[in-house]
Amino acid sequence: MKHWQLIKEENGIFVAVFDKAHESANSLSAEAMAEFGEILDQLDKQPPKGLIVRSGKEAGFIAGADIEEFSQLDSAEKGRALVTRGWNLFNRLAAVPYPTLALVRGHCLGGGLELALACRYLLAVDETGTKMGLPEVMLGIFPGWGGMLRLPKRVGPAAALDMMLTGKTIDAKRAKKMGLADDCVPPRVMEMAARQLLLLGQPRRPLPFMQRLLNGPLKSVVANGARKQVARKARPEHYPAPYAIIDLWAKHDGNALAAPEVIDRIITSPTARNLVRVYHLQERLKGFGKSSDFKATRVHVIGAGVMGGDIAAWCALRGMTVTLQDQTLERISPALKRAHALFTKRLRESLKIRDAFDRLIPDPNGDGVAHADVVIEAIFENVEAKHALFKALEPRMKPGAVLATNTSSLRLEDLRTVLQQPQRLVGIHFFNPVAMMPLVEVVAAEGADQAAVQAACAFVKQIDKLPLPVRSEPGFLVNAVLAPYMLAAMRAVDEGIAPETVDEAMLAFGMPMGPIELVDTVGLDIAMAAGKQLAGGADAPRCLIERVEKGQLGKKSGQGFYDWSSGRAAKAVAGNVPGGLAERLASPLIDRVEKLVADGVVADAELADAGVIFGTGFAPFTGGPMHFRQGMT
Repeated sequence: MKHWQLIKEENGIFVAVFDKAHESANSLSAEAMAEFGEILDQLDKQPPKGLIVRSGKEAGFIAGADIEEFSQLDSAEKGRALVTRGWNLFNRLAAVPYPTLALVRGHCLGGGLELALACRYLLAVDETGTKMGLPEVMLGIFPGWGGMLRLPKRVGPAAALDMMLTGKTIDAKRAKKMGLADDCVPPRVMEMAARQLLLLGQPRRPLPFMQRLLNGPLKSVVANGARKQVARKARPEHYPAPYAIIDLWAKHDGNALAAPEVIDRIITSPTARNLVRVYHLQERLKGFGKSSDFKATRVHVIGAGVMGGDIAAWCALRGMTVTLQDQTLERISPALKRAHALFTKRLRESLKIRDAFDRLIPDPNGDGVAHADVVIEAIFENVEAKHALFKALEPRMKPGAVLATNTSSLRLEDLRTVLQQPQRLVGIHFFNPVAMMPLVEVVAAEGADQAAVQAACAFVKQIDKLPLPVRSEPGFLVNAVLAPYMLAAMRAVDEGIAPETVDEAMLAFGMPMGPIELVDTVGLDIAMAAGKQLAGGADAPRCLIERVEKGQLGKKSGQGFYDWSSGRAAKAVAGNVPGGLAERLASPLIDRVEKLVADGVVADAELADAGVIFGTGFAPFTGGPMHFRQGMT
């Protein structure tokens, strides 16, 4: 066989090792699945004492179905054939008379988890890379190979639907706690533990009685609750897949073949095609981080404000040793509090939280500069202040270290004039909130050292963000396209359209947040300053000027276009949205994207789509602004 190896051990156990040919990670192609069927044929003739399914890759168990094969589906018939192939194969695996065990180390996603669920036992290896999930919804589709049937029976319907409807992944310890994994062991004992668990033949932990009721007679209660939750985040006309998952589980016990019209509608939908496109765009961004051997272990951040402090916290969370510099310990203290909240939320375990906090070191004197692989300047937007800082930093940095600025609006050419090696300065521009926003713009000025730019991209990938190379221009890509969009929204308010109605127009278009709420979140003073620079000299909207003069600066002051005193925007009910309002508001954004591509600020239309989706949340189901406009013409 090309992709599988079947090994017989002396104790009568067979081990099926999946090592997909010519690939760094395992994915379930038609050929690989056919070979696994051959393995089951062979074991039908000579039933083993047990079967262990494992990966032969360093990169993980199985990443899911072969995305290239899915991308080539061009008919409903092919979609049904794809679902049938996996459903039948994994049902066959689940029905074999001998015990089976999936040894899961590293990522186990989509079809990979569906295969593992079809085994009697699942043993999870407790290490950082072990992640399990059914993220098909992120591609606009559903887990059709048994995941919708078996996951609710393993972990209960509420937890299963939460995983399937959000695409979230869980680690090995969480998998054991939920009942998804039968055990969770360190790598050193995984081989022995796998064989012990397989041969002991103990029954799996039964689902509690109440969970069995919710999986049976009370299914409709769970389904109705799930529909309401999904409706708060996704409209069915934009994202039909989560609604299909709920219906297929509730009405057909997760068997999509019982509702072939749902397969046809979902798999051939424009949303699925566009979300697969977005997946490929994301992979392309990740590729920029692989173009350098640069590896950072120590980071120094100057400026402990919201951006600088949160950048430092994120780097510490991702395993870096981070020194955080500001003028006094008092100025650094709020950043440490926010960092602790982030670590507690993300890591949960007290030892891991403490370790992360130990990696974040207050450094008022800037002693960390000399040891840092990456130095990030995140002070206020003032050219003279940055000049003084860079002048002092450069002689203290070690050779080969990356010198970066987090500026959001200043040109790197203006900032680097004081440097002995001006080509060394790069932009590493994060977005607020740092922990939530996946994109980081890596900014190259004219004549920049390409090795430094590539090292910056590698660093961004290393901290699990998506690097987007852009040229140094005011606003780069993301802020430059948001400025005319927010300006158009505020012009609509000047015309007498209520802020709530403006926001509703763009929420209905598919944006994650309305543009007026976005202005409030960014800060009206910042919108005013950015507007002067990025709006081509146009006058600021009256509604913006009036509020700034009253000190109503948005969320941070408790009042802007909306009242934020409760911590979230208090909105009146939106009125009827005037026809064509959404297109009118989106148009300046898309126009600016086209111009930035034409001017070479971003290399091509695909990267522009990726940047605007991951940097602004521009409706992913459209495939991005350039792709959206192309579809309209």
